[in-house]
Amino acid sequence: MRAGKPLLRGGLLALLLAVSPAWAAELPAPAAAEIGRLLDALETSGCRFNRNGSWYPAADARGHLAKKVDYLRDKGLLASAEDFITRAGTGSSVSGKPYQVQCGTQPAQSSADWLRGQLRRLRSPVQVP
Repeated sequence: MRAGKPLLRGGLLALLLAVSPAWAAELPAPAAAEIGRLLDALETSGCRFNRNGSWYPAADARGHLAKKVDYLRDKGLLASAEDFITRAGTGSSVSGKPYQVQCGTQPAQSSADWLRGQLRRLRSPVQVP
């Protein structure tokens, strides 16, 4: 019996460690929806996205940011759209350089400002004329 107890404890510990990332990965549905809508807004914006000194089409930016969202969600580091903007949408986690967004002939702006503006629009009630 004694030989089985450490194995049982080890097995239980392994099971808990295997399951715990699933708990950490939970992202509230409203936050996931807002993040998805922000990524959609970026992809369809027609804007350019600057990452580490190079400009990319918005669709490429969406793909890059979606990977960061998956990583942060799996680590349990996302609970809101604001978390997404701060932790994924603001700048490079490797170089520390801020991301920028440029739409049409408008001057480039920080991606954080652009994403916050989009989030405000998404959250505003629809106004009927």
